[in-house]
Amino acid sequence: MMTIAHPTENSAFASSARITAIGSYVPEQVITNAEIEQLVDTDNEWIIRRTGIIERHKAASDQFTSHLAIAAVKDLFDRFPATSAEDVDAILVATTTPDMPFPSVASQVQQAIGALNCLAADVSAACAGFVTALQMANGLIMTGVYRKIIVIGAETLTKITDYTDRSTCILFGDGAGAVLVEAAASGAFLSSVATTDGSGGMQVYCNDDHKIVQNGREVYKWALSTVPDGVRKLVQSAGLQLGDLDWFVPHSANLRMIEAICERLDIAPEKALESVVRNGNTSAATIPLALDAAYKANKLQPEQLVALYGFGSGLTQSGLLLRWTLSSN
Repeated sequence: MMTIAHPTENSAFASSARITAIGSYVPEQVITNAEIEQLVDTDNEWIIRRTGIIERHKAASDQFTSHLAIAAVKDLFDRFPATSAEDVDAILVATTTPDMPFPSVASQVQQAIGALNCLAADVSAACAGFVTALQMANGLIMTGVYRKIIVIGAETLTKITDYTDRSTCILFGDGAGAVLVEAAASGAFLSSVATTDGSGGMQVYCNDDHKIVQNGREVYKWALSTVPDGVRKLVQSAGLQLGDLDWFVPHSANLRMIEAICERLDIAPEKALESVVRNGNTSAATIPLALDAAYKANKLQPEQLVALYGFGSGLTQSGLLLRWTLSSN
């Protein structure tokens, strides 16, 4: 069984950041399980039984990751009008599917929203990318130089999905989620953990044909054997217990995987927030999409304890424990 080093515990960092706004976007086109049935030897019942996925969204041929990221940020601005692009100090975009090697997706978001004198950078940490970018945002805020940072998870995975591979084409979709992270006198970020085991990195990779290749069985075994311990360390390093959690937000790779992780942690499945059922696996976007769906449904309330935990290709994991600070709609 694959093993990894214990996560690095960073609970000593000062609580100095909090999430103050959120937005999301998914493309209009939907790929149903019935459509997948027409492409490979599979069926709706098998897909749901194995993954829980009902449908996923697909970007148009002329729609790329930057477009999704920009739309998510504009949704954030529309819903939280007190937020101004002029006040944004940095933009971090977590993605493995940038429009092109350079310029960065973040720089395209910067130009589109008109954020002046703004740091802009992409973060490549696959399905752990959004949480990793949140950790980086907290570190930037701790310097005292940065006050407001937009963190985005955005992917167009359908553009690199092999629709002849029945083991992977059922999984992936496109989408984007964004949050505004601000400095605060009393921060809400409580603890973090992070680890990488590069020896297993090729269990999920993009091949020379620019298509996703995944050893799903091995990734599933790795996640179930390592993620629960990472989540425990994340919570315990803040002096808390798993029972204190109001919500658990793991990477939405597969609904059955989420259920299995919850079982190993003795967390009630209804405490897990997901985005996979209606969006598929959107890699770096799964966690912000799950957060925004829960926020819109008035599930997330101020002062609730929320554990975010991303994991995936690398093999990498990133966790962040926070107090939710946004009031309901």
